[in-house]
Amino acid sequence: MGNKLRIGPALIWLAISLPTAAEVITSRPSLYLDPAWLTLIHYQPDAFGDGYTSQADDPAFFLSKNGKHSPRAELAATLKAIQQPGGGNDHARCQFPARTAWLRQKLDLSLPEINCPGYQQWSETLNTETVTLVFAASYLNSPSSMFGHTFLRLDPPQEDEETNLLLASTISYAADAAAHDSEISFAYKGIFGGYPGITTIQPYYEKVRLYSDIEHRDLWEYRLNLTQDEVDMMIAHAWEIRDRNFDYYFFDENCAYRLLALIDIARPGTNLLGEVNTHAIPSDTVRWVVDKGLVSDVYYRPSAATSVAYSLTNLPDGQQTLAAAIANGYIAADASEVTSLPPRQRAHVLDATYDYVRYKSEADGWPREIAAPLSHDLLRERSRIEGIPPPEKPPKPEVRDDQGHDTFRLSLGAGQQAHREFAQFTLRPAYHDLLDPPAGYRSGAQLQFLRLDARLYTDNNELQLEQLTGVEIRSLSSRNAFFTPLSWQVGFGARRTDTGEKRVLAPYLEGGAGGSWRLGSHTQAFAMATADLEIDDDLRHGYDAAPGADIGLLHQNNRFSVLAGAKTKAWIVSSRDRQDQLYARANWHLGREFSLFAEFTREDHFDRYQNLWQAGLHAYF
Repeated sequence: MGNKLRIGPALIWLAISLPTAAEVITSRPSLYLDPAWLTLIHYQPDAFGDGYTSQADDPAFFLSKNGKHSPRAELAATLKAIQQPGGGNDHARCQFPARTAWLRQKLDLSLPEINCPGYQQWSETLNTETVTLVFAASYLNSPSSMFGHTFLRLDPPQEDEETNLLLASTISYAADAAAHDSEISFAYKGIFGGYPGITTIQPYYEKVRLYSDIEHRDLWEYRLNLTQDEVDMMIAHAWEIRDRNFDYYFFDENCAYRLLALIDIARPGTNLLGEVNTHAIPSDTVRWVVDKGLVSDVYYRPSAATSVAYSLTNLPDGQQTLAAAIANGYIAADASEVTSLPPRQRAHVLDATYDYVRYKSEADGWPREIAAPLSHDLLRERSRIEGIPPPEKPPKPEVRDDQGHDTFRLSLGAGQQAHREFAQFTLRPAYHDLLDPPAGYRSGAQLQFLRLDARLYTDNNELQLEQLTGVEIRSLSSRNAFFTPLSWQVGFGARRTDTGEKRVLAPYLEGGAGGSWRLGSHTQAFAMATADLEIDDDLRHGYDAAPGADIGLLHQNNRFSVLAGAKTKAWIVSSRDRQDQLYARANWHLGREFSLFAEFTREDHFDRYQNLWQAGLHAYF
């Protein structure tokens, strides 16, 4: 009895009231296979056998030495650890509050209260009542952001409509990349898991500044309909993984994947991770969240570039020219060309020009000695016009990014090349090309990964790999008096090439840069200087290189898309021959699930002409 008194009444209570881990495992032999427990520890079934492996790559995430591969051992270790006496930040219940909450509810455990100052202060600082999933639109100029990015905003209680959500905290998951890594190194390590992924907490205004103001990416905010208990569970698990490493992979275990896991933990049974097969594209994951009925409201936050472009394009052509002249210093803000305009038109010109100058100062670093005086002059002239409201914000797009076509595409077609008929099969895991349905995607943008084209020739039943596209990126951003972006393209993989005697599969690398100009609301013209490199033993010198040019027209609308133009290349190493090509491709969109496609190409190469045509069906899923 004396020994019991010395160890204290709390230990006596624990010894009498709580089952041991062994007792729980014996009485509930399948508890460790509960989907909620597997999700909490990030277990996934092994590809071979009936075991499990956790995607967590930090030993500190596990309480059992066998925890990475044994849900049963980790459950037993967790039960034992949370029943230990004591308290403080190092106690298992303070390190793993989500696990503790789940086990208490599942087993009806009555654990005594303990003090967890670190977690308590962290959760009180976040002060979260609701959670909003934020999607930042795709950004082709960065390998890590080509598919878009998702993160969670932790919204405090909305006491009134003036509550500033820019001050709310955010949870995001991203690769912890070395600052000195090149874009190529970043892409390679991101694909093959060379970076640890880390969970970070940042104020929302920092995210808005990065994505909206600097990278010019529109933001979509999806408020989740989680209950307060579900929100608390999400916050508890975010604490558990905040400093833990999970290897980062661009295609599956990425920013979007980790957030799906948080939502699955907050609301067991949603099984969002079950939607992930080969890849987790952020826009697809947002679509899954919406389809599961988890969203109560959607808000659109246009980027600074979108807002400025909207203000400028709403001006008549003559007033756009006037605004450009003011911004570039050709005429003053109080010049007669400006003051002679009716008050409303003058106000709109001054407003649009001022927004443009502010945007260029932030985005392109216009010198302060130029931007500041000009901004002052514009504001002075604008203040003299009363009763005219500021320009309207851009309207919400009719089709959100998550409402565009699915990114996985399967294509079946038939055609003829050089009088040989064939059937063609194409599989593309991701993401979008210029002729796919444009709604919900950036105009003039193309991004394809791991596309496979195979042909079956009907004359001899020969099956050939026509092309394997590793990466293919194209950005046709239109230029005008205000914005002068570079249009560019890059791609690599393996494709069939003509050596003059036969067609061989050769690795290739291609690129190009130039300009694009808008000819109407749906049509643009482009011109690019290109360069191609092919490598193969069947080429006379083992490789060939070709400078060239590509000039064409692109039309995109929700019913059909057309790309037509002319290409020329001068192979200068092995074949020493010019290759000229006229091409036309079109897709007829049948909703967001299907498109009919057709293609015709006439080519002059090695002093002979040959035609290629094919037609078929794209299916998106």
